[in-house]
Amino acid sequence: MNLSTTPLALAAALANPPRALVGAPRAEGNAQSILSELQGAFTDFRARHDERLNAIENELDKNATDRAFARLSGASDGMPVDHEYTQTFASYFRKGDGSAEAALTSANATGERLAIQNSMSVGTNSDGGYLAPVEWDRQVRQKLRETSPMRQIAQVQPTSNGAFSTIWNNDTWGSGWVGETAARPQTSTASLSQLVFEAGEIYAMPAATQRLLDDSAINVDTWLADSVEAEFARQENIAFISGNGTNKPRGLLTYVPGGASDGVHPGGNLATFNTESATDIPGGDTLIDFKYQLAAPYRQNARFLMNSQTAARIAKLKDNDGNYLWREGLTADEPASLLGRPVTIDEAMPDIGGDAYPIAFGDFQAGYLINDRIGMRVLRDPFTSKPFVLFYCTKRVGGGVLDPNAIKLLKVAVTA
Repeated sequence: MNLSTTPLALAAALANPPRALVGAPRAEGNAQSILSELQGAFTDFRARHDERLNAIENELDKNATDRAFARLSGASDGMPVDHEYTQTFASYFRKGDGSAEAALTSANATGERLAIQNSMSVGTNSDGGYLAPVEWDRQVRQKLRETSPMRQIAQVQPTSNGAFSTIWNNDTWGSGWVGETAARPQTSTASLSQLVFEAGEIYAMPAATQRLLDDSAINVDTWLADSVEAEFARQENIAFISGNGTNKPRGLLTYVPGGASDGVHPGGNLATFNTESATDIPGGDTLIDFKYQLAAPYRQNARFLMNSQTAARIAKLKDNDGNYLWREGLTADEPASLLGRPVTIDEAMPDIGGDAYPIAFGDFQAGYLINDRIGMRVLRDPFTSKPFVLFYCTKRVGGGVLDPNAIKLLKVAVTA
């Protein structure tokens, strides 16, 4: 008899011994028949044991795969994973099996069969591609948060349609002091205006050879996520700072007189503070005056935003006692600080120069909103650029100033 001696096998054997072994064989039986009976019992036991062991090992493998995929995608424990759809999407990604026939997977426990979900309609690949699995989409969004400075500091609002709207209150309520018997004329009333954040479409189209996709050692999900990450993050960073609002977000620096978003917000443009120099930031006193241009309710959660070149210039400034205004973080995760407030580095911000806005200061959670439309489309194209397979990935994202009072801009210019 060749029974498995793995821990799972021993545990199963001890928990469920064959019935023939529970009681000792009767002494009066023929020795050959007793041996045959024992062999039959062990054969039956081994078959049932192997079946049970296989089920346990399959479940363990499935759980391990789920945990590995969850770690890869940034999902926390307890996050639901759609096994059937994920497997089908992987098949579509590698081989293009996305037709109504080829996309069907094996029946699940209820006898149902699942097909690739189409992002625009129930149809074929040519109708617009297939919606990426939830865990795949979450992976890319997490990577964007790690690489996009504005996503780290601004308010991010997911939506299920192409735009996000909210209400702006100008807070101009009127009031007045009166005597006991004095007349009480009507006062002014605050006005409400609608703010709409339209979502533009961003895309990337990485390519891979079919041989690469066929190689089982390559994690194609990670490869595509990394490829899309770099392009999406670069384009988004630029748009959140300087986008003109045409098929893209409205950039922070466009809410100024003459900018692409001049007068768009019912609360007005972002206020600017001039450096009193046409080409430079003259000293630390300028930055102190700039900081306190922001109202106290916003300063509590405010931070500076600038690029690396500006940071290098500011880090050399000292106060009247010879102390540096800039403080490096004490740990790797702690940001540098300027005048007691954290600094975020965003390379999309302009350099110091005439008529430039190299530094922003404010509460970006209150001041700027990013609108993410939930879902990402992936269109597989094996024909246009043979022998490469192209993956056309699209996502809709918008952005704009939410509260113009929450952010101030430093302008390199002399006061007119």
